[in-house]
Amino acid sequence: MENLRDKYEVVIGLEVHAQLKTKTKIFAPDGCEFGCEQNTQISPITLGMPGVLPVLNKAVVNMGILTGLALNCEIAEKCKFDRKQYFYADLPKGYQISQYDEPICGKGYLMVNGKKIGITRAHLEEDAGKLVHAGADGLAGSSYSLVDLNRAGTPLLEIVSEPDMRSPQEARAYMEELRNIVRYVGVCDGNLEEGSMRCDANISIMPKGSNKFGTRAEIKNVNSFKALERALEYEIDRQIELVEDGEEVVQETRLWDDNAGVTRSMRGKEDAHDYRYFPEPDLMPLVISREWVEDVRKTMPELPEQKRERYMSLGLSEYDASVIVEQMDLAMFFDKVLELGANPKIAVNFLMGEIAAYLKEQKLSINETKLTPENLVELISLIEKSTISNNIGKQIIIDMLKDGEKASAIVEKKGLSQITDTSTIKEICQKIVDANPNQVEAYKGGKNQLFGFFVGQVMKETKGRANPQTVNQLLKEILG
Repeated sequence: MENLRDKYEVVIGLEVHAQLKTKTKIFAPDGCEFGCEQNTQISPITLGMPGVLPVLNKAVVNMGILTGLALNCEIAEKCKFDRKQYFYADLPKGYQISQYDEPICGKGYLMVNGKKIGITRAHLEEDAGKLVHAGADGLAGSSYSLVDLNRAGTPLLEIVSEPDMRSPQEARAYMEELRNIVRYVGVCDGNLEEGSMRCDANISIMPKGSNKFGTRAEIKNVNSFKALERALEYEIDRQIELVEDGEEVVQETRLWDDNAGVTRSMRGKEDAHDYRYFPEPDLMPLVISREWVEDVRKTMPELPEQKRERYMSLGLSEYDASVIVEQMDLAMFFDKVLELGANPKIAVNFLMGEIAAYLKEQKLSINETKLTPENLVELISLIEKSTISNNIGKQIIIDMLKDGEKASAIVEKKGLSQITDTSTIKEICQKIVDANPNQVEAYKGGKNQLFGFFVGQVMKETKGRANPQTVNQLLKEILG
């Protein structure tokens, strides 16, 4: 299959639904909190009862504008809402209020690893509810379904990309960067597992060198970055196999089965006319003044790409900068450490080293530990003043993460301050040299790598408290 892939070019576009972090729904006063008891965050408006009218939530519009600006989109001077007709048990009105031909955000783009990925549009809409399958008939695994309408009416921003991605890895990188953006601008928590960010992937193949796209399939039910990449990899092979066997790729919607690692046909893919869009009669067109747009622009925080560039200007590697930015809580913590005047290189060595290992092992975020930016800054200061060695710092950072103690208190309690007295260190160095005559002879015979052995023995004798530079200098003098 790998050889066959060389004959084809992959074309991928993503439709990403970001659930906006408002306190209430897009057209109703119901709450939007995740995890509440079923059907407790509903109202006659959400249920579409006769005689009720939707009222647009201004916070939703502000978040739509802010996201559009972050994605370099054109913000419409006038947009409108439309009724999208379709019938599912979890859509109580029998239609969804969305935006069709006049969305809030027009053309834009997102830079991903130096490549410009086009944004076709971003539009506002309400979410549907959720079906919970239950019971068992001994065959299909469930015999009936229950409906939970808590999610119905939750505000969504659907961000539609151009078909500019050419590999599953590129699609994953695009979605990861998009999640970074919506999280940093504060409009969505980006939690794929809870469904607050969902992705539908459109994928087709065409012969290398062709400019005519093939028939696309849409993949739904993708709820992780890894699943997105796996689903696309599978679909590429499936479509290539069809074409190579002389069959046609059918335009359809397919579901991703993560356990089986396959996509399965769900239904024929609908086109716009199937939804019978028409303007929502209960909502006036929305006029967005340029003053309104500029007021929202003033609230724009530093975006992920800007943050990465700033970190790299401080001497961080591109990899370290990217890893820190990917974890927003870690980036916020790091920014606070920088504001307090810490050495950025020493700080990032701790964040990417001992702290990262501890967080991974304990499955915690840095905000779930007891380490404060102030305490990390104090630890770095003790190292820079040579009060303690870097190795001692690596030992006590774990206690600081667990207990929240100040570095100075731990150093005093455990007697860990660095030995800097030259005569004391020289005496210990001489003791180690005298105790290892065979190694001394081998070192003087040309085995220079044994120098590290002597350094290690001195540090072991002093429990890591001897000043490393002084140890190196004195051992060189003694060994000649």
